[in-house]
Amino acid sequence: MRVVTTAQPLDVQPTPLALLLLGREADPKSERGVECPGDLPSPSDPNLVARARAAKEKLGDKVFILGHHYQRDEVIEFADVTGDSFKLAKDAAAKPEAEYIVFCGVHFMAESADILTSDDQKVVLPDLAAGCSMADMATAEQVAECWDVLTDAGIADVTVPVSYMNSSADIKAFTGKHGGTICTSSNAKKALDWAFEQGEKILFLPDQHLGRNTAVRDMGMSLDDCVLYNPHKPNGGLTVQQLRDAKMILWRGHCSVHGRFSVDSVNDVRARIPGVNVLVHPECKHEVVAAADYVGSTEYIIKALEAAPAGSKWAIGTELNLVRRLANRFAAQDKEVVFLDKTVCFCSTMNRIDLPHLVWTLESLAEGNLVNRIQVDKETESFAKLALERMLSLP
Repeated sequence: MRVVTTAQPLDVQPTPLALLLLGREADPKSERGVECPGDLPSPSDPNLVARARAAKEKLGDKVFILGHHYQRDEVIEFADVTGDSFKLAKDAAAKPEAEYIVFCGVHFMAESADILTSDDQKVVLPDLAAGCSMADMATAEQVAECWDVLTDAGIADVTVPVSYMNSSADIKAFTGKHGGTICTSSNAKKALDWAFEQGEKILFLPDQHLGRNTAVRDMGMSLDDCVLYNPHKPNGGLTVQQLRDAKMILWRGHCSVHGRFSVDSVNDVRARIPGVNVLVHPECKHEVVAAADYVGSTEYIIKALEAAPAGSKWAIGTELNLVRRLANRFAAQDKEVVFLDKTVCFCSTMNRIDLPHLVWTLESLAEGNLVNRIQVDKETESFAKLALERMLSLP
């Protein structure tokens, strides 16, 4: 169970675009939920910048603002630290003097921060509608039913759950309770190596692509070693024999942004930009990862571009805000950085955290009003933290 405290109603009206998963212009070659809305949302009222600065200054050391890489620039400007979801949660835990942790990201990230910070700290999400479609693709009820299926097939006792950081606190708690661990896109192979030392099979939640890419690309398994469990079908759409034969039982979930990229995207950018290096996130589909030159997490992508020689050309397959920020940053170093797909595609749920929501949050806190607190119940927190601690102890 998640407890949310809202002291007063939000006086900022969300745009119709922000209420959509990823807008319009569906691509039949893309996965469900990866439609793209067109251009990025317009910048917020610049007069809000002064208000944000004033509220943050008034709060002083009482507030610590975390900005995920996929946030828009107007929000990143006020972040005390930036990074991926796990790095930011750890940064929050390392700042015990901050009474308020304002997480500019999405819901599961704020939950992780609440799990890792002290009871005295209050984690706040500027817009409660900032969710994650991937995390929502695996509910506690669905995963419990899946475990019953594995139990009936006689393989639950040799199956270890490994859940991606991009999952709800409930799923992290399930993982901890059943002897599993959490992973990030950076340490997924280490997590799978550890899990195979504990059991014979892995139930990988909730992103099928990270699980498949890690198993096949990084660990030398075959695609036949992987089966796809669909929670919307009886027994996951699998036979008992398929479950018993599999090494990797992949949950049918995916990222609504990274699922956009296709092999056609890779071929097209190679034709348009001779000599381009294609660098994609491991949440992309397996055929896209196989067609790319480099694969890695958001932190890996940033470091790869930092180390790239002047004059090099890069097509990046990850969220648009980060790609655009990197393109602007490295243009002065004569590094060409382009978005892998010709169609603009950003994470609209991440983009719900805009300057109006941030200003409202900071001003409310400065006035002594605690709003939009994200609080994980104690039982869920204890098992989720156990799973996270297993990850932290990985070699």
